[in-house]
Amino acid sequence: MSDVLTLDGLSAPLRALRLLALDFPDLPAPVVDVSSIYPDRLALSFHLSQGGFTGFEAWRAALGIAPDAVDFHVQCDHRTGVMTAQTKYSGADIELTGYMEVPAGTRSYEAGAA
Repeated sequence: MSDVLTLDGLSAPLRALRLLALDFPDLPAPVVDVSSIYPDRLALSFHLSQGGFTGFEAWRAALGIAPDAVDFHVQCDHRTGVMTAQTKYSGADIELTGYMEVPAGTRSYEAGAA
């Protein structure tokens, strides 16, 4: 048997992506990442140009992720805020990430306030 992952080995995140597109067609389009390194993970990320935390919050709410399950930190540049959350959807591990420029001196962010 080969150790090479086939496209079938990515069926969980690809199926989840297909179902997300059907279930939530009006939500902001994320950057989508499916990787053979993490074959069960579907990573959805939102950057400043895509609405940053606004897109993240729309998806967080749609996926039923509680605000208190969101992690927030400011990167070492002290200008980029990062929100992350995880959930399961249709057999895949969903990793949600939002990036946003934060005002000088801001060190915290309350989920749901976007």
